[in-house]
This record gives sequence, C-alpha cells and structure tokens, in this order.
Amino acid sequence: MTWTQHINRIIALGLPLIGSLMAQMAIQLTDTAMLGRYDVAALAGQVLGSTLFSIALLFGAGFGWSVTPVIAEAEARGHSTEIRRVTRMAFWLSAGFGAVVLPVFLLAGPLFVALGQEPATAETAARYLSIQGLSIFPALGLMVIRAYLSGLGRTRAQFWAMAAAFALNAAINYVLIFGAFGFPELGVTGAAIGSVISTTVAFLALAVHAAVATPEHDLFRNIWKPDSQALSRVFHLGWPIGTATLAEAALFSGATVLMGWLGTVPLAAHGIAMQIISIIFMAHLGLSQAATIRAGNAVGRNDPAGLRKGALAALMLSCCVALPTLAALVFLPDPLIDLFLGRDEPAREAVLALGRGLLAAAALFQLADAAQVMAMGFLRGLQDTRVPMWLAGISYWVIGMPLAWLLGFPAGLGGVGVWLGMAGGLTVAAVTLQTRFWRRTRLAADPSRP
Repeated sequence: MTWTQHINRIIALGLPLIGSLMAQMAIQLTDTAMLGRYDVAALAGQVLGSTLFSIALLFGAGFGWSVTPVIAEAEARGHSTEIRRVTRMAFWLSAGFGAVVLPVFLLAGPLFVALGQEPATAETAARYLSIQGLSIFPALGLMVIRAYLSGLGRTRAQFWAMAAAFALNAAINYVLIFGAFGFPELGVTGAAIGSVISTTVAFLALAVHAAVATPEHDLFRNIWKPDSQALSRVFHLGWPIGTATLAEAALFSGATVLMGWLGTVPLAAHGIAMQIISIIFMAHLGLSQAATIRAGNAVGRNDPAGLRKGALAALMLSCCVALPTLAALVFLPDPLIDLFLGRDEPAREAVLALGRGLLAAAALFQLADAAQVMAMGFLRGLQDTRVPMWLAGISYWVIGMPLAWLLGFPAGLGGVGVWLGMAGGLTVAAVTLQTRFWRRTRLAADPSRP
C-alpha cells in the first residue's frame, strides 16, 4: 500500500472512533454539568460514585478491547470461526467480571465511610451506585461489541450509537434530575437511571447492528456454550490491557489527590486543565485504536513491512493533531480556561494564573502522551500486552507519581511541578513502549538487519 492509502485508511477508521469517544466523554460532562446546576452535594456524591464505577469499568473493559487485534488478524486471514469464538468468550468474561464487582457497588456506602468520606456524601454516592452499578453489564457488553465491530473495520455505527446515547442521556437527565414535564424530581438517582437506560440502549442498538450487518459470523447463536481455549486467550490478553489502562488513569487520579493537597484553587485549575487535555487525548486515543486494527490486519496478512509503514502513517497523523494543540496550549491558554469559568467567579484570576502554567506543562507532554498511547495501540495490534503493562506501570507509578510529588512539594514547584512529574512518567512510557514496538518489528521487516 502507498502512504496515501495507509493514511486514508487510518483516517476512515479513526474519525468515527474519535467521534464515538467524544460522545462518550460528552455523556460524562452532561452528568456533571446538570448535577452541578441541580445541587453541589448531589454532584459530589455522583463524582465519588462514578469514580469507583469508572475504576471497575476501565479494568473490565480490557477483556473487550483484547478482541480487536485478534479479530483484525482473523479477518485478514479469513478465519470467521475464530472471530465468533473470541467475541463470545469476551462476553462471558465481561459478564463474569460484572457479577464480581456488582456487590461492591451495592455495598459501597460503608466502603466510602471507611475511606474517610463525609457520611452524607457517602450515602449519596451509595444511592447513585445502587442503580448505576447495574449498568456495568451493558457497559462492558458495549465495550465488547464495539471492539468486535472495530476489529472488522466497522467504526461508523459506533459513532451514531454513542451520539444517540448522549442525546438520550441528556434528555432523561433533564427530565428526571429536575422533575420536568410532570416527572418526579430524583436528583442524583435520576442521573443514574439515565446512565443505565442510555448505556443499555446503545448496547442493544449495536448488538442488533452487528447481528444484521455480519450474519456470516452468527455471533449470538449458542452464545451460552463454553470455549475454554478462546476464553483463556481473551483472558490472558485482556487483563494486562485493563491493568495498563487503569495504571494510566490512576496516575491522573493520583495527581488530582496531590493537587487537592495544595488547596481549592489549584484543584479547580487542575480540573479545568484536565478537561481540556482529555478532549485532545480523545483524538490520539481514536487514532491509536485505528492503529490497533491496522496492525492486526498486517499481522494477519503476514506483512511486516506494511505494519511498520502503517505505524509511521498513524504516528504522522497523531503528530498533525499534537503540534497545533501544543501551540494552542502555549499561546491561547486564557480562552481555553475561560470556557470553564464564569466572568463573576471570585477566584477567576487565580485559576487563570495557575491554569496557564498547567497548560504550559501539558504542552510539554503532548507529544509524549500521543507517542505512548500510539505505541500501546501498535503493541495491542501485535497482541503484545504483558510486557507493555509492566513498562506502563513502572513509567507511571515508579517514575511519574514519585516525580510529581517530588517536584510539586519538596522542590516547591506546586501544581506545575505535579504536572511536570506526570510529563516525566508519560515520556518514559513513550520511549520504552515505542522502543519495544520498533525493535519487535525491525527484524521481521528486514531479516538482513542485525
């Protein structure tokens, strides 16, 4: 394939994936915005409850994400039976994981109190999770069906399903949180109901689409039948993916804790800066998922030269996103931060001042953050997940988090120091993961090279 063909294919796969990730993020922002307008105490409970839910979901999603490279390889080889087997067992593992964590959600109140949370906030969070926790099953099922469709290169339907879920969630939230149109005013409970309904609808819509669009796989026939070999393969690929994803998310959560030690204004500035870079990160994550598909296809075709060429094309596209956003973070911080601040906010100037420094630090790790998530995508395409998990965990938690604490507190750099520490961890992850991918593919692409 030519460079243009590689780039066009990645764009065709990546844009719908980016759009679906943006829609998924918009659902979370809608919950936060509506509950923030309803009641701050309700928002605090929802944030606490959704944090525990997100931790479980990120780990459990690894079983779904693991099937994308397997399916992409099997599709290139024409092995339809393998596609059906691994997808079904991913559903099994996801359902099993959901059954394990559901009791934790249902009994979360005492857990939050034991962790030192205010009893009123813990009670609100527990009430939220008693309903929201039920969505772990459709949420994990949605991860599997999206991974299945992605592995087949069918990414557009995901965007439309997630966009519809966003619209449905916003409508249900408005009606049930505030008690509009004669419905009861349920507050945080209404937000939980909206999440369960919208997630379930999105899963069912994509499941029906998969059944209709790919009848040759007969995906749901005899789904209850066990397949120990496929189950083992998905498990051994999936848990390292979930662990690595959780380690990265925990790095940013840990940074939030450190920023909270610095006070309310630094924490507010951190929260705003995190929202901004999270939006940017979705573009890189979508391209990374597209790169996983293309890498899996190349493995299935036994095309190591095409694998490396496609990876370079994906990196080029990621750089095309990173460079202009880097410039915006450095030269346009105030307009970006102002999107999240009211003009009459008393702490506005203080938040702006600190936010400028945080976004400047974020600009330093834009390329590193993009490089590490792209490398993860490449390696998953090779079905290489165990060593990358260790490289990521060491980079984030042996280097990144201690460095964030060291620069933020003993070195006296405050919030900017915390962000520079995160940048250090992400840079190490980028270097080590990229090195692993290119070393693994160099000899396969050119056996004559040492």
